[in-house]
Amino acid sequence: MGMVRTLSGIQPTGNLHIGNYLGALVNWVKLQEQYDAYFCVVDLHALTQRPDPEVLRSAVRELAIGVLASGVDPERSTLFVQSQVRQHAELAWIMMCLTPLGDLNRMTQFKDKSTQQPENINAGLFTYPVLQTADIALYRPEAVPVGEDQDQHLELARETIRRFNFTYGGDVFPEPKTVKSQAPRVMGLDGESKMSKSKNNEIGLFETDEETMKKLRGAKTDPARERRTDKGTPEVCNIYSYHGFFSTKEQRDEVAEGCRSASLGCVDCKKLLAQNMEAVKGPIRERAADLRSKPGQVDEILAAGAAKARKTAEETMVMVRERIGIAGGKA
Repeated sequence: MGMVRTLSGIQPTGNLHIGNYLGALVNWVKLQEQYDAYFCVVDLHALTQRPDPEVLRSAVRELAIGVLASGVDPERSTLFVQSQVRQHAELAWIMMCLTPLGDLNRMTQFKDKSTQQPENINAGLFTYPVLQTADIALYRPEAVPVGEDQDQHLELARETIRRFNFTYGGDVFPEPKTVKSQAPRVMGLDGESKMSKSKNNEIGLFETDEETMKKLRGAKTDPARERRTDKGTPEVCNIYSYHGFFSTKEQRDEVAEGCRSASLGCVDCKKLLAQNMEAVKGPIRERAADLRSKPGQVDEILAAGAAKARKTAEETMVMVRERIGIAGGKA
C-alpha cells in the first residue's frame, strides 16, 4: 500500500516570517514523513492582489528557498509552483461552472479580503475558493491539512467535488478528509492581529538576531508591567506566547515566575527569546544563503516538482475531460 496523498499550499506574499514558519513550514516537514506530500507555491492566488511582476517572481523564489531551508526535502515530497501546472486553471473553470453563486456569497473571507483592499475588489477575490477547490481536486488527495480560517473553503471544496461526482460519475474524485492542523495561530508583535508583513507586525524568518531584538524591543507585552518592578501575568503577554514555541519548558517556567514576581524584567525576557529564536532561525538563514548561491539547484528542484505535479494533474484531467465530454480527453 502506498502512502496517503496530501496537498498543502502557501502564498508568496511578502517575506517569510515566524508565523509562516510555525503555521505552515514546521507542519510540512512533519507531513512529508507521513504522507505522499505535494507542496505548492500558489502564485496564481497571489494575483488577486495585483502584485508587481518582478516582486512576485522574487517572492516565489524566496518562498521556495525558505521552504527548502526549513527542512522540506524534495526527495521525500513534491515542491512546485502552481502556475507551472496549467491544469490548475483548466480545472478551476470546470469547477466554477459547478459552483452555485450562493455558495460563494457565503464565503466570509471575501468580505475580509475586500475590506483589506477596497480599491481592488476583483472577481478573483470572489472566485478564489473555486481555484482552491481545483488545487485540491487535481491531485486527488485523501487528506488536506487546514487551519480554522480555511474550514469554510474546504467544506466548499467537498461540496463541489460531491456535485461533480454526482453529475459525471462517482469515482473521479475522492472526498478529501480534513486533517486538523496542529499549527498555532501566531499573533503579531502588536498582540492584536495575526502576524503579517502587510501589517508590519512580523519577525522575519531570515532576519539576524540583532534585527529580531530591535523588533522585540518595541513589541507589546503585559500591559500591567509599565515599570520594571510591576508584577505581571505571563498568560496575557504576547511575548510569553512566543516562548512557547522557541524556549524549553524550564525556561518558560522561569520566565513565568519572573514575570509574576517582577524578578525578571521584560527586556531580559525579550533577550532570552531573541537568543532562542536565533538558535532556530540561524541555521535556516545559513541554508537559505547557500541555496541562493546555487540558483541552478533551486531551478532543478522546482522543475522536477512541476514535472511530477503535471504528470499527476494530467492523469486527473484525462478522466475529467472524458467525463464532461470535451476534447483532449486523452493525454
